[in-house]
Parts: sequence; structure tokens; C-alpha cells
Amino acid sequence: MSRESIPAPPFEAAVPMPPVSSARFAIGDVVRHRMFDFRGVIFDVDPVFANSDEWYEAIPEDVRPRKDQPFYHLLAENAESSYIAYVSQQNLVVDETDEPVDHPAIAGLFERYAGGRYKLKPLHRH
Repeated sequence: MSRESIPAPPFEAAVPMPPVSSARFAIGDVVRHRMFDFRGVIFDVDPVFANSDEWYEAIPEDVRPRKDQPFYHLLAENAESSYIAYVSQQNLVVDETDEPVDHPAIAGLFERYAGGRYKLKPLHRH
């Protein structure tokens, strides 16, 4: 039997994947929120929104970010406290103060701060 006589498998239409933005920031980068007065160091990145619908719906609709963009987990700080923040890429900018972030969890994840970013400890790298 020649190759030409073998029937082709039936064609199945591919399911289109939604567009996904590429991450603008990396783990260890120090960033600032575009609208609110806090900054932080990135310790994880989700390629698209990966939090609860309840969390998302709690954001006022007129400022609610799109879900089809990277979202970043930050060890964040403001003038009053330190905390964990989950922020869309569209709401982050590079922090240009060249100051380290004062968050108690930084020493557990990162080695040192230099040039506006933290170096991840080898233990936490994949």
C-alpha cells in the first residue's frame, strides 16, 4: 500500500486560545502600583488571572483589570504596613527609588538587593 492511498485523518478545528500578554516584570523586580501608594518585590507571576471570582468582583468595575494579562504576587509595603498583594500588570510600573523593600518575608526568599531587584535564593529556583 503506498502512502498516497492511506486516508488522511479527519480534520478537527483547533480551539483558539485566548491571547496572553507576556510578562513585563520578573521575580525579584521592585515595582510600584500605578494608582495606589504602595510598592513591593515580585515573588510569583501568574500568566493570567488566577484568584477567586469573589476577589475580582470586589474591585470596582470602572477600575477592574482585564483577566487576560499577567498578575503578580508582591511582598508589598506602604507607609503603615507590609502585606501580600496581587496586582495586574497594567497597574504596575518600575519603582525607580532604588530603595530596598522592607518586608519581613524577603529574607526567606531572596539573597540580596542590587540594581533595583532582588536575587532569588537558589533553594527557590526551578
